[in-house]
Amino acid sequence: MLINRFLGLVSNDMAIDLGTASTLVYVKGQGCIANEPSVVAVRETASGRHVVAVGAEAKKMIGRTPPHITAIRPMKDGVIAEFIITEAMLKYFIDIAHNRKKFVRPRIIISVPSGITPVEKRAVIESALSAGARKVYLIEEPMAAAIGTGLPVSEPVGSMIVDIGGGTTEVAVISLSGIVYSCSIKTAGNKLDEVIVQHIKRKHNILIGEPSAELIKTTIATAYPEKEIRTVDVKGRDLVAGVPRTIEVSSQEIMEAITDQLNSIVSAIKTTLERTPPELSSDIFERGIVLAGGGALLKNLDVLLQKETGLVITRSENPQTAVVMGAGMALEEIDVLEDIAFN
Repeated sequence: MLINRFLGLVSNDMAIDLGTASTLVYVKGQGCIANEPSVVAVRETASGRHVVAVGAEAKKMIGRTPPHITAIRPMKDGVIAEFIITEAMLKYFIDIAHNRKKFVRPRIIISVPSGITPVEKRAVIESALSAGARKVYLIEEPMAAAIGTGLPVSEPVGSMIVDIGGGTTEVAVISLSGIVYSCSIKTAGNKLDEVIVQHIKRKHNILIGEPSAELIKTTIATAYPEKEIRTVDVKGRDLVAGVPRTIEVSSQEIMEAITDQLNSIVSAIKTTLERTPPELSSDIFERGIVLAGGGALLKNLDVLLQKETGLVITRSENPQTAVVMGAGMALEEIDVLEDIAFN
C-alpha cells in the first residue's frame, strides 16, 4: 500500500488515444504532449525482434527498410494486432511522457472502439499493464470524442457524434453519461488510403506508397463535387516499364474513387438515426451531428453529410485531438471517469 501511494505521488496520470494511424498522449496537468504515428520499426535477428524506432521516426522508414527491418502498424481496425509490439509502443509513450524516469507507474485511460470484444479489451489492458501502467481504464472512443468536443454527455439530452479515425468510424448517440446506440464500421482514413492506392494502380498503372496516398487525400480529396478541380503531382513506379514516373491526379477522380467508402459512413449514420429513440431523435434534429477524428478533416465531408441527412453538421474545433482531450478531461474528473469508463 505504501509503495502504491508513493508511485501515485511521483507519476502523472495519462490518457492515450491508441489509434490505428496515430497515438496521442495526454498527461494530467500538462495537456496533449504527444501526437505520433502508431508505427514501430523492428529489426529481425537470430535472438528475436528488437525495436529500432517508434512513432515519427519509424514512419519515415515505411517502404524504405532493408529486409531485416520491418515498419509495423501494431494496431489494426482500432484493436491490437501485434501484442508485443503494442506493448513496446506504449512503453515508449509512457517513457517520453515522464521524461524516461524509472519507477513511474501512472494510471492510464485508453480509448477503444465501441465494438471492441471482451478479448480485445483484455489485450489492451494487459498490454498497458505490461508497459508500466499501475491501473488501466478503458473509455469508448465516441464517448471520449463527445466529451472532447464539449457535448453535454451527462445531461438528459441526445447528442450524436461521428468519430472518423484511422481504422474505424464510430457513430454514437449519447445521453446521461451512456451510449444509447452506437455503430462501428471498419471504413475510415486508412481504408481511403488503400482505395486511392488501388485506384492509381488500376487507372494509371502506377504503384504508389501509403505516404503518397495520404498526401493525395489531405491535399486534393473531396467528399462533394466542387467547381474548381484541383490536381497534385504524384510519384510512383510504372508497373509496365518498371521505372519511376510522375503523374497528375485530379480531385474529381479521387472523389469518384472514394465514393463507395463515404457511402458506407453515410449508411452507418442513417442506421444510427433510424435506431435512435424518438425523444432523442428530436434532440438530434435540433442540435445536429458533430464530427471528430482525423477523417473529419476530409474536405466537404460536412457538406455531403448535410445533404444526405438534412441535419446540421458541425466539425469539432480540433477533430484530431477530440478523443484524447475527452479522455484527459475524464481523467481530470475522477467521478466522471468512474461513470463512463470500464476496466
